[in-house]
Amino acid sequence: MRHWGQRVLNFVFPSTCDGCEAALTHEDLPFFCRPCWEGIRPITGSTCSRCGIPGLHSRSESDASELTCCHTCYDSPPRYDKATALFRYEGVLAQAVQRMKYKSQTSLISPLANLLCENLQGIDHMDIVLPVPLHVTRLRKREFNQSLALAKRVAQTLHIPLSMDNLARTRKTPPQTTLEWKDRQRNVRDSFSVRRPHDFLEKKLLLVDDVLTTGATVNECARVLRAAGAESIQVLALARTIAD
Repeated sequence: MRHWGQRVLNFVFPSTCDGCEAALTHEDLPFFCRPCWEGIRPITGSTCSRCGIPGLHSRSESDASELTCCHTCYDSPPRYDKATALFRYEGVLAQAVQRMKYKSQTSLISPLANLLCENLQGIDHMDIVLPVPLHVTRLRKREFNQSLALAKRVAQTLHIPLSMDNLARTRKTPPQTTLEWKDRQRNVRDSFSVRRPHDFLEKKLLLVDDVLTTGATVNECARVLRAAGAESIQVLALARTIAD
């Protein structure tokens, strides 16, 4: 019945794919056709063992012990243990994330969460899943936290407890997307706190975000989680911005 109704709506009010402008059918996703969605590119090949950025290797070719660590992480290790981003933040995926976040198209939450949760094979056993939090003013404006929506599905898929509010954003800052890369770390400094540190003491934490760019936000989150006594911190993101 639902598919029949969708056929009628698509016939009366034709809609097209944001990616290729082909007419959408009842078998497609909200705003995107199946071929475009299935063309979303995963991150493949060698990546840094710490920050997960692709295409970078060792500090020196002769140093085999650091063969999988990029120059930046070798010189200034992040506060988290490992970051994994699954897909390239480009094209259809970037359009979908932006529609979800900035146009409140919440019908895309489920397809994006499915995309994330179908690719969790490389995640180690963790004790708690938690999202990168939004400041309360931005949460009120957006009405949902996209990282929390993804974290809920990850926790359900991995059968791990979800911590929704222990990690909090305590300082309102300009959006990272408005800043130059060099300014992003300073922008988020001292912007997060842990409300109940004992809950994270000696725990293995999986921090979930939607998109990684410089990693400044997750690194600052990891800093306060370390101070709370976390044993280890892994970062999981749906996508990563990759400079060509």
